[in-house]
Amino acid sequence: MKTSQLKLHDPLIHKLKLLEEDDVTPLLDELSTPKKPTILGFLNQHGYNIVQNDTEARRHFLKVNYLLRDGIGVKLACSLNGLAPGANLNGTDFIPSLIRHLLESEHSDSYQLFAMGTSEPWVNLGASALFGDRTFHAIDGFQPTERYLEFVREHLQPEKIPLIVMGMGMPRQEEVAVSLQRDLGRPALMICGGAILDFAAQRFSRAPAVVRKFGMEWAYRLLMEPRRLFSRYIIGIPRFFYYIMRNGIDRKVAVTEQGAYDRKS
Repeated sequence: MKTSQLKLHDPLIHKLKLLEEDDVTPLLDELSTPKKPTILGFLNQHGYNIVQNDTEARRHFLKVNYLLRDGIGVKLACSLNGLAPGANLNGTDFIPSLIRHLLESEHSDSYQLFAMGTSEPWVNLGASALFGDRTFHAIDGFQPTERYLEFVREHLQPEKIPLIVMGMGMPRQEEVAVSLQRDLGRPALMICGGAILDFAAQRFSRAPAVVRKFGMEWAYRLLMEPRRLFSRYIIGIPRFFYYIMRNGIDRKVAVTEQGAYDRKS
């Protein structure tokens, strides 16, 4: 979805699947029947900053099958890149809606449910809130990658579609999701959800609805956790816009997906 005048061209911003509100239900239907190991992820200002100096994280983000826009910063970046930003599909709101849609669909019995991330008791509390009374398998977010692959293999049932909610934070969850994508030889849906399990477990509070409506939940979170989030937002936001402009106009920055943001010699 493009506006009439293209200004910048940033490969990660152009990878986003940008949707209007009316397009969300068809996307939910599409995600309910994955044909291969499929990754759903979200790009916000923090994630964008991470990939600038982390080659592996950059490659993992570029392997996400459905990358959705999360937040006002990426909204502005879309506009600078000549793209209509569409709806703000942040994971904290979108993921519970997606899971409800999947578990109420005609394919509900096809899924096998997994939760990976955070720590006890939050991973089980969060998974219970998201999955209701459905059986699920949960593991904390502090294991080596191979352990997550083993965990899925140990519990995987024939003919089932693994539905894996990952709450490990960026870029760890994308790394594990790509490893699962390579390892699973069947349709599956891996959802990279950041703090979704903690929010679902009510470990952290959400911003009031009016604050979320105007895309300012980041400011609320900064107010609640200033020490932890100072670098992410106070330093990270100016850095984000520097990267957006640099990557869009600097001809020494490669724009191929294989080497996105790698500077040419």
